[in-house]
Amino acid sequence: MLPLVPVPSSVRPTGGAPFVVTPGTAVEAPPGAESAAAVVAAALGGAAGFVVPARRAGPPDEAGRRPARGVGPLVVLVLDPTLPVDGDPGRLRETYTLAADEAGVCLAARTPEGLHRAAATLSQLLTTDGTSVVIPPVQIEDVPRYTWRGLSVDVARHFLPVADLEAIVDLLAGYKLNVLHLHLTDDQGWRLDLPSRPELAARSSAGGVDGDPGGAYSAADWSRLVAHAAARGVAVVPEIDVPGHVNAALHAVPALNPDGVAPDVYEGVAVGFSSLRSDLPETVPFLTDVFGDLAAMTPGEHLHLGGDEAHHTPPDEYVRLVGAAVAAVRATGRTVVGWQEVAAAPLPPGTVVQLWDTRADTAPVVAAARAGARVLMSPADHVYLDMQYAAGHALGQDWAGYVELRDAYAWEPAATVPGLDPAAVVGVEAAIWTETLRTRDEVMSMLLPRLAAVAEVAWSSSADWEQFRERVAPHAAAWDRDGLAWHASPQVDWRR
Repeated sequence: MLPLVPVPSSVRPTGGAPFVVTPGTAVEAPPGAESAAAVVAAALGGAAGFVVPARRAGPPDEAGRRPARGVGPLVVLVLDPTLPVDGDPGRLRETYTLAADEAGVCLAARTPEGLHRAAATLSQLLTTDGTSVVIPPVQIEDVPRYTWRGLSVDVARHFLPVADLEAIVDLLAGYKLNVLHLHLTDDQGWRLDLPSRPELAARSSAGGVDGDPGGAYSAADWSRLVAHAAARGVAVVPEIDVPGHVNAALHAVPALNPDGVAPDVYEGVAVGFSSLRSDLPETVPFLTDVFGDLAAMTPGEHLHLGGDEAHHTPPDEYVRLVGAAVAAVRATGRTVVGWQEVAAAPLPPGTVVQLWDTRADTAPVVAAARAGARVLMSPADHVYLDMQYAAGHALGQDWAGYVELRDAYAWEPAATVPGLDPAAVVGVEAAIWTETLRTRDEVMSMLLPRLAAVAEVAWSSSADWEQFRERVAPHAAAWDRDGLAWHASPQVDWRR
């Protein structure tokens, strides 16, 4: 059983000799596939211990995909718009094929994004025969189940530097996840320096929970992160949380308060006590500036406006404030994303409603989907990866229960919300909140191994826990090699 996670749609061993990575191996790719070629070359060279060059491809062979025989040990990337898969346009973008034998390796996809998913699979196929790095003879055809497969990271409660986020991006790409959703603002801190509102980061970024050090991303930091993610086929979706979770904004901008007096910096972990006010003249310009800057700084389709846990906001006021935030996002030309509470407000078709709390009434989410919204599945009892693995675990919380590896794997997104049309489900996104997490190692140990399980739920159309246990077990050796902290779940016989 090949140790591939997430499991591809079709894997067929073909027999014969494997492909051997040698000092003469090269990666060839067409224009537009340079970033995927760089990822493949780095994976091959890193495993083999020597540089594997990436270069522009020459003319293809008569099949248009397989490397021509007799030209050396090539790994060829091909952009093939006719690649046959099902008819869903979103899924078509990331479908790929991979063929390997002793003569060469060919990765083919309709788009550069698809080549990145093929690169992730190729990296997991690399093994050693004792003397050389090899790729087994195999043919793979693969297509994702969902188009949105992500991780939300809270950098507001405890700040994570760009290098830590880049390491998380690398982890996402390695498991075919394609969205990094960043929770940039909350009561405790404002983490992105915006050109039209420099006071937000200047006044509200210095601290975090329990008075721990804070921080904020400069425009240059943000550009670096977005570029790093794009070069690995990962989109960055930024979140500015309104109308609740706004104490940091209220502290930085006194005019957002009805009495004009800024509240103190907040270092606790309570939620639901802060709110914007729709009747203040500063509120709409604030939303317009913030989401306008966010769109200008971040390429892509989506902006997240938060919307959760606004317990201090009366229902009618909540609807007005969400409407103002929706208008600010739509003015930028972007698609709105919001936590499930936003389903209480009128939403434009195509809005992504992110479900997180299955304890709450989900009827508004179902109604929003019937009106044209799409639903992103993030049920806390399965994919909130800051939940403790078990009672007494040193890190994390337990308000949504304990989430062991099997809990993150053995659930069905399409059956999570009664009455919801499965066709309305756009994807799956895990989340990690940092009230109790301060360092990269602490975050990684909560992500791994559970993030691999969530990735398979999001990508693969079938689930088999016993097979997953076997396939994920050798990944521990790669995590060790890459210096990633991880939790040795007792549910797997790990091979290191």
